[in-house]
Amino acid sequence: MKILVTGGAGYIGSHVVKALGKKKHDLIIFDNLSTGHKEAVTYGELVIGDLSQNEKIEKLISSEKFDAVLHFAGSIVVPESVSNPLKYYQNNTLNSFSLISLCQKYNVKNFIFSSTAAVYGIPESGYCSEESPLLPINPYGASKLMTEQMLSDVSKSSDLKYVALRYFNVSGADPDGQIGQSFPEATHLIKVASEVASGKRELIKIYGTDYPTPDGTCIRDYIHVTDLAEAHVKALEYLENGGESSVLNCGYGHGFSVKEVLERVKKISGINIKIENAPRRPGDPASLTAKAEKIKKVLNWKPQFDNLDFIIETALRWEKNRTF
Repeated sequence: MKILVTGGAGYIGSHVVKALGKKKHDLIIFDNLSTGHKEAVTYGELVIGDLSQNEKIEKLISSEKFDAVLHFAGSIVVPESVSNPLKYYQNNTLNSFSLISLCQKYNVKNFIFSSTAAVYGIPESGYCSEESPLLPINPYGASKLMTEQMLSDVSKSSDLKYVALRYFNVSGADPDGQIGQSFPEATHLIKVASEVASGKRELIKIYGTDYPTPDGTCIRDYIHVTDLAEAHVKALEYLENGGESSVLNCGYGHGFSVKEVLERVKKISGINIKIENAPRRPGDPASLTAKAEKIKKVLNWKPQFDNLDFIIETALRWEKNRTF
């Protein structure tokens, strides 16, 4: 298939590009390299550009006759979305609007969207199915939900079919060690802990130790990035084989607390990393875990790396050996 991957030089996008490249798809990666890295693009052709450059992206889509678009480009830092909401509505909603419009104009039939569990906000039970209430509590989640709604409406009025994948806490790195998470000033727990264990940061903060959880710290569902990449490959095959538009959670269905994760990082790295307690961050749910039965049924997705130690091991190995 001829595939356009926006944001394909970033953390998740680059792992998906590698998975698609192994399947011999013809790939063009469109990325502004604001947080991505050209060294992370292991397959396909890299075109440097921003989705706000309407003429450039239209020229590309009109000339290449893509079979599918996988859309990763966007902004992802929750606190920044609160302090600079218009950046998120520009990058995540308006740019997505333009991209979806071009897909419809030039008859691109298949669209895979990088969404987020942030669309659920603070779930009452801590568990989220795809039918759970959609109540985002920050501009990041709201901007992604708006794009989901656009895709839903457009798919009902045209031939475009889509799968929106709602990510939970994506972590780890390529088991081959070729690529990993190089997001500047990352805020993800396992990434930051790996940086501390590698001597690249002084300490890691636990934001809140008084949550109504067994040890007082937040519980999250951590999914290995390679399993997530395989979910995108499966979603593309599903649409190509005539599957209907769908929204799917991407997680393992169980969670670990912040303290549990940090204890595992200490044990696996052999480093007594420095930890500092800090106040809660606004809007952090006590627990956020996927109900992930639907993705397994719809896509026949079978995760291979549902193992916290393995996730941490690959993250630590990447951090120790990373070259970009």
